[in-house]
Amino acid sequence: MKDNFYKRHIGVTDPEELKSMLETIGVGSVEELVAQVIPANIRLKKPLPLPEEGMSEGEFASHIGELAARNRQSRPFIGQGWYPCETPAAILRNVFENPAWYTSYTPYQAEVSQGRLEALLNFQTAVMSLTGMEIAGCSLLDEGTAAAEAMAMMFALRSREAVKEGRNVLMVDGGVFPHTLDVLLTRAEPFGIEIVSDDYATYEFSGREFGALVQYPAANGDVRDYEAFTARAHEAGVLVTVAADVAALAMLRAPGEWGADIAVGSTQRWGIPMGLGGPSAAYFATREAYKRTMPGRIIGVSVDRLGGKALRMSLQTREQHIKRERATSNICTASALVASMAGFYAVWQGAEGLRRVAQHIYDHTCAVADALRAMGYELASENFFDTLEVETEVSVVRQESAEQGVNFFYTPGGRVRMSFDELTTADEVVRVVTVFAAAMGVRAPKSVKIETGRGFPVAALRRTSEILTENVFKKYRSESELMRYIKRLELRDLSLANGMIPLGSCTMKLNSAASMMPLSLAGFADMHPFAPAEQAEGYLALIAELEKDLATITGFAACSLQPNSGAAGEYAGLMVIRAYHQSRGQGYRNVILIPASAHGTNPASAAMAGMKIVAVATDTNGNIDVEDLRAKAAEHSAELAGLMVTYPSTHGVFESRIREIVDAVHDAGGQVYMDGANMNAQVGLTNPGYIGADVCHLNLHKTFGMPHGGGGPGVGPICCAEHLAPFMPSHPVVPETGGADGITAVSSAPWGSALLLPITYGYIKMLGGRGLRLATEMAIVNANYMASAISPEFRTFYSGENGRVGHEMILDLQSFKRDYGVEVADVARRLMDYGFHAPTLSFPVHDTFMVEPTESEGKAEMDRFVAAMIAIKRECEAAEDSADNPVVNAPHPAAEIAGVTGPWEHPYTREQAAFPAEWVRGAKFFPVVSKIDAGWGDRNLVCTCGCLD
Repeated sequence: MKDNFYKRHIGVTDPEELKSMLETIGVGSVEELVAQVIPANIRLKKPLPLPEEGMSEGEFASHIGELAARNRQSRPFIGQGWYPCETPAAILRNVFENPAWYTSYTPYQAEVSQGRLEALLNFQTAVMSLTGMEIAGCSLLDEGTAAAEAMAMMFALRSREAVKEGRNVLMVDGGVFPHTLDVLLTRAEPFGIEIVSDDYATYEFSGREFGALVQYPAANGDVRDYEAFTARAHEAGVLVTVAADVAALAMLRAPGEWGADIAVGSTQRWGIPMGLGGPSAAYFATREAYKRTMPGRIIGVSVDRLGGKALRMSLQTREQHIKRERATSNICTASALVASMAGFYAVWQGAEGLRRVAQHIYDHTCAVADALRAMGYELASENFFDTLEVETEVSVVRQESAEQGVNFFYTPGGRVRMSFDELTTADEVVRVVTVFAAAMGVRAPKSVKIETGRGFPVAALRRTSEILTENVFKKYRSESELMRYIKRLELRDLSLANGMIPLGSCTMKLNSAASMMPLSLAGFADMHPFAPAEQAEGYLALIAELEKDLATITGFAACSLQPNSGAAGEYAGLMVIRAYHQSRGQGYRNVILIPASAHGTNPASAAMAGMKIVAVATDTNGNIDVEDLRAKAAEHSAELAGLMVTYPSTHGVFESRIREIVDAVHDAGGQVYMDGANMNAQVGLTNPGYIGADVCHLNLHKTFGMPHGGGGPGVGPICCAEHLAPFMPSHPVVPETGGADGITAVSSAPWGSALLLPITYGYIKMLGGRGLRLATEMAIVNANYMASAISPEFRTFYSGENGRVGHEMILDLQSFKRDYGVEVADVARRLMDYGFHAPTLSFPVHDTFMVEPTESEGKAEMDRFVAAMIAIKRECEAAEDSADNPVVNAPHPAAEIAGVTGPWEHPYTREQAAFPAEWVRGAKFFPVVSKIDAGWGDRNLVCTCGCLD
C-alpha cells in the first residue's frame, strides 16, 4: 500500500482524535462543519480536475529528479545580474537545508528571533562596508525592484519647491540592465514619473529631474567614474542611485565615497544559487539622513529588561504598508533566508576572501580580454571588472559556443557580452577564447596565461578603504568554527522545528522535507534565467505544469509566476486590471474599493498602482457593509477600476454575501481582485473564479507549502480570468513570458523566484486533489476546534452566520489592560516561556490575537496552546503586583533564572517563571534576552554588528 503524503502533512489523522475534536465543536462530521462555514452557493459542485491521488514521497523524488536532469545547461557566462558562485557547503547544509532556519517567521517577536536578527545584522554591516553608506536595510527582493524602491524614495524626498516645479523625471543611464529598466517603467507610470534613458557622460540636466540611476559596472562591463556626474546632479538638486555589483566593490571605490545617495543591488554573488533567477537578496543602502524614508526593514541594537544588548527590527513604522493609502511602497517582506546566507558568506570569506574572489574574477577577465585584443577584437571598454563586450559574427559565435558548451549574452544590437565569475577556470578561458577565434577565423590558442594579482588600471576607481573590519568577519575561518557559530544563532530562535507558530493570516504550515530537497539539486540550483530554452526543459515543463495547476485550483484561465512576494502579486494584479481598462479606452477608471478591515498592503499596493482608494465600511459583525459598497460602487461607477477583497475575510470569516459584492462591482464596470492571503480555507472547496473574481494573487509561502524563511523570500503569483490573460507580466529579455499585451516586468527575473517553485509543485503533486481538499477541511476543523476549546475563557471576536470561524480566529484580550494591567504584547511574550511563538498581535482588531493553527498541527499541540493561554490568564488573575509578575516580565532567559544577571527578587518563583507547565520541562526553549526596550533602540539607532564584539 502506498504511503499517502497527506497523512504526513496533516496533523490529525487518528479517527478517534478527530471524533473528539468534532464533539468539542458540536458537529457530527467534517462535512457538517464545512457546510456551516462555507456558504452553499459558492461550494464547488465537483472535485477539481486534478489527479485525485497524489504521488508518494518516493515517486515524487524520482519524478523531480528526472525534471532536474532535463536541465542541461552549458557553462553560463551570461552575467547581467546572475553569476555562478560557490555556496559554501557549511552554509548550504547548516542554513539553506535546515528547517530551524527556513521555517521561522519574520522577526516581529524579537525575543525569540535573536539568531536570525544577528545574521541579518551581519548582512547589513557587510553591505554598509562594501557600499560606503551609513545605513542599510536587511534585504529587499531583487535588484530591479530595489532600484524601483530607490526611484520611489527619491521621488518622495523631493523638496516642496521641487514638487511645485513638477519635477518628475528619472534619468536612467543606458548602461543599466534592461530588466531593471523594465521594472522601473512598470513602477513609474502610475506615479506620473517620466523615465529618460540617456548617456550619463553627455546628459544635461534640464531642471525637471528628481533622480538619476547608474550601473556600476555598466551592463556592457564598463567601469565608469561617476563622481563628476554625481556632483553635477547634486548641483541640479538631483539625487543619485547606483546599482552596484557587490563582488566588484571589493576592488572598486565605494559608491558612498564618490557621492552616491543610494546604493542598491543583488547579493546573489555572495554564495546564493542562480536558481533560474531567484531568490536572491537585494540590498538597499543610503545616507543616515534618509533613514525614515527607506523601504523595508532595518535591524538595530537595543537593550532588554535586564540591561543586556538585544536586537530588533528598528523604526518599524517605516514598513510602508502601515501607511496604507499614503504609502510609497508596499514592502511587506524581505529575503531573510538568502540574506542570512549572504551574511554568513561574508563572515566565512572575510575581507581577504572577498578581495581574493574579486581578484580571481578580474584576473580571468583580463586573460580573456588580452586574448581577444590579440585576435583583433575591439572591446566596448578597456575599464572592466568581470564583463566584456565585443562586436562579432553572432551566428558563428552561437554555433561555436554550442560546440564548446558555453553560453553568452546577446544584445539586441548584435553584440556579444561575456561575464566571468569566482568559479571560472583556465580551461574555461580557453574554451571562451576558442569560440571567438573561430568567429574571427584565426587559430585558437591551446592555452591562455592567467596573470594573477593585476591592479585595476584607473587609480581614481581603485578601492583604498578597508572592508569588513568588524570581528565577526575575522573569527570564523574553519568549518568547525562557522558551523558552531551558525548553530549558536540557530538555538536562539523559535521555529516550526520547536513548535506551533499560530500566526493568523500567515499560515505557518509544514514545509515538508520531500518538497524542499529538490532545491539543492544542481539541475535547479545552477540555472541562469537567460539560458536558452532548450537547456532548461525540466524547469520550463515544471513551470508550465505548475501554472496550469494553480490556474485550475483558483478557477482561472492563466497564471504568472513572476511576482516574487505576496505584495508584488497584489501590485501585479492591479496593474493587469489597469492595463485591461486602458485597452478598452477606459484608462480613467482609477477608483479602487477596499474594505476598511483590509491588510495595509492592499491600499499600499493600490496607491502604487495609481489608484484612488475609497474605503468600504464594515458592519458590526466585521463583514463588508454591502449597502455601503453598493452605494460607493454606484457613486463611482464612471471611474471604478475595481474592488480588492480578501476571502475569507481578514476577520477569518466566509461572508455569505460575497457573490452580491462581486456582482455589484461588475455591474458598475469594475473588476474584482481577490487577495489570496486566506486561500488555505478555499482550496478544493471553492475558488476565486467560481465565486466570480477576475484576478487573485496567491501566497505560495502560506497556502502551498513554501517556508517563510524567517522573513522571506516568498512567491506571490497571480491567476486571472481569460479576458485579463493578455495583460500578464512580460519580460524584456525572455519575450515568451507573459501575455500578448503584457504589462512590463514586475520583477527582475522572468519567473521570479523560480528556484522555490519545486516546493509548491511537490506540494500539489504529492497531495493530489483529495489531499488538497482534506488539507483545507482540516485547517477549518483545527481552527474551529481551538475556538471551541478556548471559548469558556476567551471570546472569539467574529464568526459567520452559523457561529463558526473559517481557518483562523480572533481572540479577545481587550479587557486585560483594564482588569490586570497587562498589555496584549505581555501575553505574547509570556507565551515564549511556554515554548510558543505568539499569534498575530492586534491585527485586524486592536488588543487581540489572531490564531491560525493550519492543518499541519496535531491535537496535542493545539491543546497545549489552549492550556498555555488559560494558564497565562490565571497568572494575570493571581498577580498581586501589576508591575512585577511573570507575565509583564516575560520572557525569562536562562541567565536570569540561573542568577547570572543578579539576585532573584521577584514575588514568584524561578520555576513559575521558566517552567510554568509540565510539558515545558521536557522541551524547554529559553529565549536569550528578556523584554526588549523598543523605544531605546529607535532613539539610539545602531544597525551594525560592531557593537556586539
